[in-house]
Amino acid sequence: MAKGAPRFVCAECGAATAKWSGRCDACGAWNSISEEVSLASGPAGKTLGATRGRRATLTDLSTTEPEIPRTLSGISELDRVLGGGLAPASAILVGGDPGIGKSTLLLQAAAAFAMAGAPAIYVSGEESAAQIRMRANRLGLTDAPLRLAAETNLRDIITTLEAEKPALVIIDSIQTMWADHVDSAPGSVSQVRAAAHELVTFAKRRGVAVILVGHVTKEGQIAGPRVVEHMVDTVLYFEGERGHQFRVLRAVKNRFGPADEIGVFEMTGAGLAEVANPSALFLSERDNPASGSVVFAGIEGTRPILVEVQALVAPSALGTPRRTVVGWDGGRLATVLAVLESRCGIGFGGQDVYLNVAGGLRISEPAADLAVAAALVSARQDIALPADTVVFGEISLSGALRPIAQADARLREAAKLGFAHAWAPARLKTQGDAGIAIRQVADLNAFLQKCFGEID
Repeated sequence: MAKGAPRFVCAECGAATAKWSGRCDACGAWNSISEEVSLASGPAGKTLGATRGRRATLTDLSTTEPEIPRTLSGISELDRVLGGGLAPASAILVGGDPGIGKSTLLLQAAAAFAMAGAPAIYVSGEESAAQIRMRANRLGLTDAPLRLAAETNLRDIITTLEAEKPALVIIDSIQTMWADHVDSAPGSVSQVRAAAHELVTFAKRRGVAVILVGHVTKEGQIAGPRVVEHMVDTVLYFEGERGHQFRVLRAVKNRFGPADEIGVFEMTGAGLAEVANPSALFLSERDNPASGSVVFAGIEGTRPILVEVQALVAPSALGTPRRTVVGWDGGRLATVLAVLESRCGIGFGGQDVYLNVAGGLRISEPAADLAVAAALVSARQDIALPADTVVFGEISLSGALRPIAQADARLREAAKLGFAHAWAPARLKTQGDAGIAIRQVADLNAFLQKCFGEID
């Protein structure tokens, strides 16, 4: 049987080619391409079909497994995002902007798990043990039974973990780890992929939970090969604006719990404090109704959250008016503006539009369309909606309002915070016992006429 074709891979960007060259065509790096032995070639040049492996164990769907034990940290917002606590043999990847508080959060989490009875080791490749202890002093964690290590050699780290047998290991960060069997610099695609593979394999083999910290690119994605996100069980993003004290820990992938779950924290002088009622915090400054301000009843994971959507519309002195968005998708804003102009006759052509989600939260669900449209028209007409009103609904390209999921949870959260009225799409599936008056409308035109009257 024929041998597998040789494969050459760039150590900087991971691009694969069929032949070697001195310069990578994809990223332009010099002397970064090396041959990668294909698994299909097998040992001694044999193909996989010519070698005999062990037989895999097969089960059926009726096989029952014991429930996965969980370790609670006592930080309820973190336990919620993890799916109900820390699962053994789990690999977790945490990403976020520089300085957003990843190391602070994980140091607090490691100390909490250690005090809860899960032996923990914090390995840093970016700071010395003395620097970590200084942060622990500021956070009041000096009494926690947490062990520290400042090391980047992956072989030494694995050897130490094999001997110590912890329940939790935190690697800060995966980009600083160096595997001596890979011929490339730390932080390169090959090094990150190899280090992540070794650590995830160790976690599964020894039943140890491993948390990897990942740097992010300027686009906000975790740096390195995307295969790392596929290797791990859970991917968390730590989000927030530098000007806000709020931080959001969001699960974008979780094999042990619901995805898109969030935990909300507040940055204080003593570290990150969990926020038990995010809705009340995000709406804490709504004393008087103002034009351009609308409260949206949203869902993040399994949690209903009320957040303020703010809009400002001003005459533009530019040939191309500004469209500035913070906390929402800019393409979705363009779609809502086009529907308002095409279906409702409300133009924003000569005006700058600024849209902001208060508190630093980022909204991604389409149910925010109606709240955004209401905020835009409210700012344009300088008419404020009543302060006791929430809005939610998806806008189609025809101008019709589409019903959305989990309406009862949204309405109950609004009623709990003192809201008396809600604007929602028609044909809304609800039990009707939320304790709030629901005003249902079939399309965007009907909603705008009932809220703002005739619009010129």
